[in-house]
Amino acid sequence: MPDYGILAADEGSGLLPWSWAVDRLHASKNLWVATVWPDGRPQISAVWAVWLDDAVWFSCGLHARKLVNLRAEPRCSVATDDSDSPVVIDGVAEIVTDRAAIRRFLGALNAKYQSGVTEDFLDPGTNASVQVRPVTAFAIRHDDFTGSPTRWRWPQ
Repeated sequence: MPDYGILAADEGSGLLPWSWAVDRLHASKNLWVATVWPDGRPQISAVWAVWLDDAVWFSCGLHARKLVNLRAEPRCSVATDDSDSPVVIDGVAEIVTDRAAIRRFLGALNAKYQSGVTEDFLDPGTNASVQVRPVTAFAIRHDDFTGSPTRWRWPQ
């Protein structure tokens, strides 16, 4: 973290592998989604979410504040629920209506949360299935705060 005056750019224990970040995205019980109101105010929500097809997926009601915000401004941030060793993704959200993709999302969601969410719940007429594709991501390990900060950029 040379900008913090802690270490020179070539010091530290090394960059984290992307697989480390993916493991945390899978393990995080909830993810935090940060969007922006049309007037510029920030808005943050905890959601059930999964890492699938190189994107974060979550669902919400068609009138949910986060979806209203994402329709106006699809750029957003998503963070794991571990503030000690977080993964933060800055990305672009897209509402998915493809039924096959929604079924894959539903399978991953039910497996992760051991839930019984049915396909009716994720019907695009009543709920939105959202995927956030990363543009950049950042992660850090609490036990190696000064040596592990890592940033990724896409495409990878």
